[in-house]
Amino acid sequence: MQLQWLDISIVLAYLATMVFIGFYMRKKARENKESYLMGGKKLPWYMLGLSDASDMFDISGTMWMVSLCFVYGLKSIWIPWLWPVFNQVFMMMFLSKWLRRSNANTGAEWLATRFGTQGKGVKGSHHVVVVFALIGCFGFLAYGFIGLGKFMEIFVPWEVVKGYVPFDVPAGYVAHFYGIVFTLFAMFYSILGGMHSIVLGDVIKYIIMTVACVAIAVIAMQHLHSSTQPLHVPEGWLNPFFGWHLNLDWSAIVPAANEKIANDGFELFGIFFMMMLFKGVFASLAGPAPNYDMQKILSTRSPKEASKMTGFVSIILLPVRYSMVIGLTVLALLYFPQLNLAGESGTDFERILPAAVNQFLPVGILGLVLTGLLGAFMGTFSGTLNAAQAYIVNDVYLRYIRPDASNKQIIRTNYIVGVLVVVIGIILGFFAKDVNSVLQWIVGGLYGGYIAANLMKWYWWRFNANGFFWGMASGIGSALIFLKLYDGLFLYIWPLLFVISIAGCLIGTYTAPATDMATLTRFYSTVKPWGFWKPVHETLLQEHPDFVANKRFKLDMFNVVLGIIAQCCLTILPMYIVLWMKLPLLITIAVLTVIVVVLKYTWWNKLED
Repeated sequence: MQLQWLDISIVLAYLATMVFIGFYMRKKARENKESYLMGGKKLPWYMLGLSDASDMFDISGTMWMVSLCFVYGLKSIWIPWLWPVFNQVFMMMFLSKWLRRSNANTGAEWLATRFGTQGKGVKGSHHVVVVFALIGCFGFLAYGFIGLGKFMEIFVPWEVVKGYVPFDVPAGYVAHFYGIVFTLFAMFYSILGGMHSIVLGDVIKYIIMTVACVAIAVIAMQHLHSSTQPLHVPEGWLNPFFGWHLNLDWSAIVPAANEKIANDGFELFGIFFMMMLFKGVFASLAGPAPNYDMQKILSTRSPKEASKMTGFVSIILLPVRYSMVIGLTVLALLYFPQLNLAGESGTDFERILPAAVNQFLPVGILGLVLTGLLGAFMGTFSGTLNAAQAYIVNDVYLRYIRPDASNKQIIRTNYIVGVLVVVIGIILGFFAKDVNSVLQWIVGGLYGGYIAANLMKWYWWRFNANGFFWGMASGIGSALIFLKLYDGLFLYIWPLLFVISIAGCLIGTYTAPATDMATLTRFYSTVKPWGFWKPVHETLLQEHPDFVANKRFKLDMFNVVLGIIAQCCLTILPMYIVLWMKLPLLITIAVLTVIVVVLKYTWWNKLED
C-alpha cells in the first residue's frame, strides 16, 4: 500500500506539533539547569511514567520483538529478559525510592552521596560512570538510528523521493538518509525545550500509539477469525512454557526461521533462560543504568512518587506494546508469502513490522501507526539525548570547566552539547551492522561490566570509590575487548565479564581505605538500604539511638516475585486476547487480579518517602 495524503498529513501534523512544543517550552526550560534537565523536579509521577514508557516503546525494540514473536511464538515473552525487563519491578518495589532519596541530578552526582567528594578513587569513579553513561547513550542512539532507517525505507521508496533531493544517495545508505532527517526533528524539540518538551511530546505520542496498537490488534483478530485457515505455526508455538530444548521446527513452513533460531543461539532454551534469569537478577539489584530511565526517576517530586512512576511503566507499556506485536505477527503469519522480507544476507525478520504495517493497514490507521512509531523513535532518541546532555553539562562542564557558569552559559552549552551528541550518534549508526548486533552488545557486553560495581554500592558498606572505579573499568574494558574477539551471543560470556568485574571491585576496595564513616552514616540514614551495613548501623545508633534499620528485605523480595509474575501476565494478556485462547486468558486475568489485590496491601499501602 502506498502512503495516501491522509496518512502523510497525520505524520506532518505530528512533526509540526513537536516543533511547536519545542518553541512553546523553550522559555520554561531556560529558567535554570534543573528545569532544563529535570523538569524542575515538579512533574507529576504519572506524566513521567507515561514518558518513560513512551521512551521504552522504540521502533528498533518493537521490530526486534515482532521478529521474535513470529519465530518463537508465545515463548518470545521471555527473551526480553535479556535487558532484563523485570528490572522495572525491582525499581518499583524499592530501588527507585532509594535512588530518589539522594536528590541528585545524575548517576555520577549520586556517587558523591555514597563515596563522598574526597579520597582515593573518588575522581576515578566519577570519570568512569560518566564514560559508561555516554557510551551507553551513544549505543542507544545508534540502535534507534538503525531501526528508524530500516523502518522508513519500506514506507518511502527512494524512487519517490530522489527527484526532490539535490544529491544522490547510494542504495546502501538510503536508510541512513532517512535516519538523519527524522533525527534532526527529534534533536530540535528536545534541545529547545529540555525535559518539559520531552515529557509532553512523549504523552502525545503515547496516546497516538495506544490508538494505533489497539487498531492493529482489532484488525489482526478480524483477519484471523474470518480466515478459514488456521495459523501455520510449528507445534509448541502457542505454548509459552518450554523445556531444555526449544523444539520449534519451521522446516515445512518457513525454513529461514530455523536458521534464525540457530544464529540467535536460543535452541538450548532452558540454559539460555537460566543465564538470563541469573544475569537479570544481579542486573536488577544493581539498579538502573545511567540513561533516560534513571533521569526520569531522579526527576520525580518525591521517593514515593518515584516508586509509583516506575510501577506505572509496566502497566501502561506492556499490554499496549504487545497488542501491536501479536497483531503484526498474526498478519505476517497469515499472509507471509505477500511480504518481501529479503535482506542482503537472506530473510530479514526485522522487516516484518514495517512490511506488515505497509501491507495490511487501511488509510488513516496507517498514518496513525506510522506517526506513533516515528514518535517512538523520537521519544527514545530525545530521552537518551537528554541523559547524555545531563552527564556532559552537569558532570563535566560544570564540575571541571566552568563551575561558576551563568544560567545563560549553561543553556547555551546544553544546546551545543546536544548537537554534538546527535552527530556522534549518527556517525556510530553508520558503523553498526543491524539492530540485534547493537542490542546484544549493549545488554550482554557493556552492561555485563556495569553490574558488579553497581550491585555492591547499594548493599555492602566496605565497598569504596576505588573498588567502584576498578570494577567498572575492568568490566567495561573486558566488554570492549570481547566485542572484537567474540562473535556469539554475549549472554554466554557474561559470567566471565562478571567475574572479572567482581575481581576488580574486590582488589580496588581492599587496596584503599574505607569511605569515611560520616559519609556512610549520612548515606545509610538518608537512603535506608538493607544489606550488609552493620558497622555503619552501630555507629549511627551511638548518635541516634532511635534510628530504625530497614527490615523490609523479605517483604521486598516477596513483592518482587509477585511483580514479575504480574509483569508476565500483562505481557501475555493481549496475546491471548488476539489469539482468543479463552482458558489461558481467564487464568491470566484471575492470577493478575489476585496479585493486584495482594500488592495493594504489601506495597501500595506501605509506600513512604
